[in-house]
Amino acid sequence: MMRNKDDYAIAIRRPDGFIAMEVDFYKGIFGSAAIVTLIKKLPFIRGIFNFVDSLVLGMRSLNYSAMFYDDEGMEPTKFELAMNKLFKGKGDKVLMAVAMVISMLLAMGIFILLPFYLTDWLRSYIEHESWVVVLEGIIRVTIFLLYMVIISLLKDIRRLYAYHGAEHKCISCVERGRPLTLENAMRSSRFHRRCGTSFIFFVIFLSIIIFFFIRTDSIWLRAGLRIALVPFIAGISYEIIRLAGRSDNIFMWILSAPGLLIQRLTTKEPDEGMVEVAIRAVEAVFDWRAFLRVNFAYEAGDDEPTEDNEATGDDGPAGDDDHDLP
Repeated sequence: MMRNKDDYAIAIRRPDGFIAMEVDFYKGIFGSAAIVTLIKKLPFIRGIFNFVDSLVLGMRSLNYSAMFYDDEGMEPTKFELAMNKLFKGKGDKVLMAVAMVISMLLAMGIFILLPFYLTDWLRSYIEHESWVVVLEGIIRVTIFLLYMVIISLLKDIRRLYAYHGAEHKCISCVERGRPLTLENAMRSSRFHRRCGTSFIFFVIFLSIIIFFFIRTDSIWLRAGLRIALVPFIAGISYEIIRLAGRSDNIFMWILSAPGLLIQRLTTKEPDEGMVEVAIRAVEAVFDWRAFLRVNFAYEAGDDEPTEDNEATGDDGPAGDDDHDLP
């Protein structure tokens, strides 16, 4: 899946080998009213909107791809028919919204509240309050890494991660100023500093720092503040990965290093067929040839552009994260 402003494209390799495409526009879950558009441009606030929109588009993409692998001739279940009747043909959208809410609640429970309560249970064995917060952070990171390792053992998840790597390769290829061909994409990096994996890492890392300064005797207030501050932390994390993707200094490379290391779990080397699918998604919503002409003086037919470094300015082919195009 690739997104360029309000346009997005989903490319699917069907069981018969044909690449199916869905190209549409998405104004965001909060609509496109002028006030919403203005708010979505505000630093630190825009990250919250982008995070929610990414979840919605991600769920939509997975549901679209699943349609091609349903058993042929399978009739809708009684539950699906009832949902469609109840919500006037929009049962699938309602179920997707419910699944997204449940997923977010589970994520907060597993990665925010579980480390908090485990640490609180051990509080009587720890002398200093500062070490309690540090231990909570260590437990949170450990749970996150264990989760990534465990799900990466599933065959379907490994295949999903390979497509994730294919998306990164296409973005890296164009940002390095190379024509988006299969050969060039295959030899490009599957790691990217604006990846959603890096975003999640920064959310966890910043939560350790921010929660360090939350001191109250009420366990319920401490737990509530941890949940309430998640959007705020997400907004800061978004600005960090946005800056990391546009900066090439040693400080940003050091700051991005942990996220890039975790991407060894969340991205896998794709095969050529997977990269072909990713290229189709990019080309459906993004004119990479025009981008190379503007940033690298590239003309169609050239073997390589005149430069071989990352594009500068605000018009890179992955403006906000690894699936967003300018």
